[in-house]
Amino acid sequence: MEEQKIYGYMRVSTREQNEERQRIALLEMGVPGEQIYMDKQSGKNFERRQYKRLLQKLDRNSVLVVKSIDRLGRNYTDLNEQWRIITKEKCADIVVIDMPLLDTRQEKNLLGIFISDIVLALLSYVAENERVNIKQRQAEGIAVAKACNLAESTFWGKAKALEKK
Repeated sequence: MEEQKIYGYMRVSTREQNEERQRIALLEMGVPGEQIYMDKQSGKNFERRQYKRLLQKLDRNSVLVVKSIDRLGRNYTDLNEQWRIITKEKCADIVVIDMPLLDTRQEKNLLGIFISDIVLALLSYVAENERVNIKQRQAEGIAVAKACNLAESTFWGKAKALEKK
C-alpha cells in the first residue's frame, strides 16, 4: 500500500491577517511545510488559486488537514460540496484539527460517516452564519459613519477620543 501524502490548507480573509497560528497547528500535525497551501482571501466561495492547486493533488492516498472548518470555507452549500468532492470523488481523508469528530480517517463505517455528515452540516451552517453576521456588522458600521456625515479619518479620531474619556 502506498504511503499517505499529508497536505495542509490554511486561509485568512485579508492580507493584513496573520496565518501563523494555522501554520503552527498544521506543522504540529505532521504536515510538511512544503505541502501547506495558503490563500489570503474570503471564504465566501472556493474560487481560490491555492485551494484549486491543492485539490488537483488530492487522491485516495491523501490526507487534507485544516485548523478549523471555517478556514476551508464559509459558504454552507459550497463547503458541503467540496467535502463531498474530497471525500467521495477524490477518496481523500480530511482532518479538522479543532473538531476531532471531523476526521474521516476514523470510523469509516456507516455510523461514522453519518456522524461526520451531521457535524459538517452543523459547522458549515455556523461558518456561513458568521460570515453573514460579519457583513451585517460592517454594513451597520458604514451606515453609522454615513449618518454622522463623517469622513473616515474624522470618524476614527472621534471614536478614539471617546475611548479616552
